[in-house]
Amino acid sequence: MRLGVSGAVVDGAWCPGDVAVDDGRVTDVGLPPARGDLVAVPGLVDLLCHGYAGVDLASADADGIAALRTAVARDGTTALCPSLLTDDPDRTVAALGRLDTARRTGHAGAHLLGAHLEGPFLAPTRLGTHPPAHRRDPDPALLARLLDAGRVDVVTLAPELPGADALVATLRARGVVVSAGHSDADAAAAHAAVDRGVTAVTHLHNAMSGLDHRAPGLAAVALTRPEVVATVIGDGHHVAVEMLRLLAAAAPGRWALVTDATAAAGMPDGPYRLAGVPVTLADGAVRNADGGLAGAAAPLLRGVRTAVDAGVGLVTAVGAATAVPARLLGRPDLGRLRPGGPADVVLLDADLTVTRVLVGGRPVGGE
Repeated sequence: MRLGVSGAVVDGAWCPGDVAVDDGRVTDVGLPPARGDLVAVPGLVDLLCHGYAGVDLASADADGIAALRTAVARDGTTALCPSLLTDDPDRTVAALGRLDTARRTGHAGAHLLGAHLEGPFLAPTRLGTHPPAHRRDPDPALLARLLDAGRVDVVTLAPELPGADALVATLRARGVVVSAGHSDADAAAAHAAVDRGVTAVTHLHNAMSGLDHRAPGLAAVALTRPEVVATVIGDGHHVAVEMLRLLAAAAPGRWALVTDATAAAGMPDGPYRLAGVPVTLADGAVRNADGGLAGAAAPLLRGVRTAVDAGVGLVTAVGAATAVPARLLGRPDLGRLRPGGPADVVLLDADLTVTRVLVGGRPVGGE
């Protein structure tokens, strides 16, 4: 089947011409181009998604998880790490179990990757919307309980906390990506964390020590250490466009767009919940009762458009939402469009709006 595109982002480079898929795989690229302005890009990969389309993953049942997988796929995200906010450990354990059950269930929507535990081992001064009552100092027994409850691919923690070293070692031994976030680490502590095996930073510039020219913190270290993938929320609310340009220039090939999406994503303005915390969507931003940003409501493709509008090239912006997060997870089968690879493909028009999505070669939404 020919997709009818004029070109595609193939293995991180622009490739003029049409794309063919068959039996769930990409079979050919660079074919004679179709007329029009449609382009093909790999299915997007979201490392940080707490909810979508009215569904909060902390409490979602099987039907809710299935609905979320369909909704995010329609918006171009074909794989996601279901993310869980700091919460009562019993509720987190239960949510991890439900996600494991859903993962074993066949579904035509987005691939459900391992969970991203955003907490509970966070700095008390950088909690944002995370409930203080459920924050914990590093606790090896609690970490073991959470890891045993269900598949976990990413854990965000504050590496400067006493005892965090032991958690980092455990996570690395179990193949889990360790991301520094919600952290007050100074530069020395941040460098030490990278030396120990922290390989990512969660939502750069938000809930972390920053870019002071005499007291650089975690954000500055993320921009200067080549081992680190810096994730960033590109919804137009969490960071200014200048910071996106700075990130793209300082960390080429090692920055990733994420959504930090909540149940408010894809929904009308109004009240929602984020792991039980009341939040409100208004004018495109999700805020808590204190008026602070509390997750987001934009699809991952919005981040791609924001980056392109900021002057980042299309191929680079697409890579930040596909190949870079997939590489961080050690998943060469995701985030790449290439002959022989899975046909997780998104078709975009000239405005970078989704016109069609394939997951495993099958159209999403029963088209």
